[in-house]
Amino acid sequence: MSESSPTHSEFSLSQARTIVGEFFTPNPWIFWTDFLVSWSLGITAFTLVQFPETVTSDPAWHWTVQILCFFVSSFLYYRCALFIHELMHIRDGEFTAFRFVWNLLCGIPFLVPTFVYYTHVDHHRRKHYGTKRDGEYIPLASMPAWQILFYMSQILVIPPLAVIRFGLLTPLTWISRPVRDWVHCHASSMIMDPTYMRPQPTPRTLRIIRLQEFFCFLWIVFIGLRMFAPLGILPGTIPPSFLLQVYLTGVFIILVNNLRTLGAHRWVSKGKEMTFVEQLVDSVNYPKHPITGGLWAPVGLQYHALHHVFPTMPYHALATAHRRLIRDLPEDSPYRLCSANSLPEVLATLWRTAKASQKSGG
Repeated sequence: MSESSPTHSEFSLSQARTIVGEFFTPNPWIFWTDFLVSWSLGITAFTLVQFPETVTSDPAWHWTVQILCFFVSSFLYYRCALFIHELMHIRDGEFTAFRFVWNLLCGIPFLVPTFVYYTHVDHHRRKHYGTKRDGEYIPLASMPAWQILFYMSQILVIPPLAVIRFGLLTPLTWISRPVRDWVHCHASSMIMDPTYMRPQPTPRTLRIIRLQEFFCFLWIVFIGLRMFAPLGILPGTIPPSFLLQVYLTGVFIILVNNLRTLGAHRWVSKGKEMTFVEQLVDSVNYPKHPITGGLWAPVGLQYHALHHVFPTMPYHALATAHRRLIRDLPEDSPYRLCSANSLPEVLATLWRTAKASQKSGG
């Protein structure tokens, strides 16, 4: 940070851990119930978009049912997808069955298998956060405001790019080492920074990547055959409207996630290494409005600042842990600076900061 950056009080990590030390054990019953119920309701609502007559025989209500079910399914699928974030912070070798089922029901069909998020750990490395080695960070507060709009505009192209990545590039990686290296570095990570280059994997990680992307490829082939095979060749041919629904669902989920991401930090880094406290106050909690907050920032992501303090704390404990910290931490604790009233407030502040930076020349 520059010399003109504000100074902050010290933050005692050991004191905070003493306050919330009982909240670090993930409860598998909560994980399984939450995910499976969300997935089951999501797939039910998704199906009803195509078959509104199942709900009502009155055609005048079909559009209402379809729109309602579209948003319900999209938010539930979004919740299911963000369990990938929790899986990145559970130690390797734990929740093995849950990882497998999540990839089977969500990661593979949604084309976001767990390997695309392995780089998330760099976002939590204190020496990487906010630097070029952090693919999930762009210094938006000190960049022209149009960069925010550019970031949001990507929602329209990411779904087809995912199909190209796993449907076209995956088989090419099997026959070309240069293609394999390029795809791994530039097209295998769920990140913000398009210039980020993912490090080459270890042999063990490469085996996991090959297995997961192979099943993504098979899924695309299966859907393609079901959609485009001549009628009568395959039973239960998928109608073209299904493809539109899938695309719109993907765009909606990425839209909400991108807005959530913009509100997760203040984005004040200048690309240099930041202290832990600077990283803390650069992150945001949204303790108010738990119901609506749970829609746009599900699976504990309302408490992003707390998550950066304790990345391994399970999502279902974050709300209670936050209340304990607010109750017991000193009045001048920098943790208190992390709370925001609402997502629109933080986004508006980011936009004004970027505009001001643009006028002053960065």
